[in-house]
Amino acid sequence: MLRKGGQNLLTRMRVVESACASGPSSTLGGGIQNAVSSMDGSEGSRGVSTLAVKQRMRSVGNIQKITSAMKMVAASKMRNAQAATEQCRGMQEPFFEDAGDLPNASGEKNVTVPVTTDKGLCGAINTMICKYTRASMQVANPEEEQMIVILGEKGKSQLQRDQKTKIVATVADTQKTALTFPQACSIAEEILKTEYDVARIVFNRFVSAISQKPTIATVLSPDSLEKEAEAGGSLDKYEIEGPGRAELLQNLAEFHLATSLYTAMLENNCSEQSSRMSAMENSTKNAGEMLGKLTLTYNRTRQASITTELIEIISGATALEG
Repeated sequence: MLRKGGQNLLTRMRVVESACASGPSSTLGGGIQNAVSSMDGSEGSRGVSTLAVKQRMRSVGNIQKITSAMKMVAASKMRNAQAATEQCRGMQEPFFEDAGDLPNASGEKNVTVPVTTDKGLCGAINTMICKYTRASMQVANPEEEQMIVILGEKGKSQLQRDQKTKIVATVADTQKTALTFPQACSIAEEILKTEYDVARIVFNRFVSAISQKPTIATVLSPDSLEKEAEAGGSLDKYEIEGPGRAELLQNLAEFHLATSLYTAMLENNCSEQSSRMSAMENSTKNAGEMLGKLTLTYNRTRQASITTELIEIISGATALEG
């Protein structure tokens, strides 16, 4: 049952409808028809506006769910990668004690091995590796031959823009399965084919879940190791005798390259997962903030539409009473 005010409003609207039906040229009927047509147009525009905001809210919400799931996956992978990295670091320390770290070593043939990722959405770790690689190319002696062996698709896509002539090999899809030492040895064999004098492996060293440090590991060839020992380097304190001295240095250099490469790939993998976890966390937070702003915009638009409709109804009722 309608209240008294509602019944009076309904009666007046029926009177207006009869007036419109009796004469379309009537001033009152034409005014009401114009008002109705304008109301329909405004409601259509408001409907389109709220629909677009609602679709945007739905898409941002889906992105937030995806980034949140990627963050949890990256955190799980990071824990496993961190355990493998900490176990592998013990293989690298004896070489630093015996051969030392020689960042200023130089030779006629120099090869740089940037270790990058195959996938994106992991922050700026690949950009930093490419930046360090370009810097090492710029400070090198122009008379020395410079070569690049790239690990990872992201490094290839960046370095081939300005270092294309120096790239001799590219290795990709190294993280599809769990990294093993034989896999690193097979990559090291490809690097040995360049017949380098000095090899520099550029990678991200894992420090913490929110910190990764770009690092360069230097590996010398057997001839460079012999020259370093004769010059009074770190190996000079060991007595290397017998006919197998050259073979011993050859094996030491190859094993040093394989262990350095294996450690660098594990470190970079752990850094990749930690950087991706941080990036996805920030993306989830940004999506939440954007979703809040869109929700506020949607509610304001909806409330404005309701308020406008109420004002139009009241104005029409007031006009009928007058």
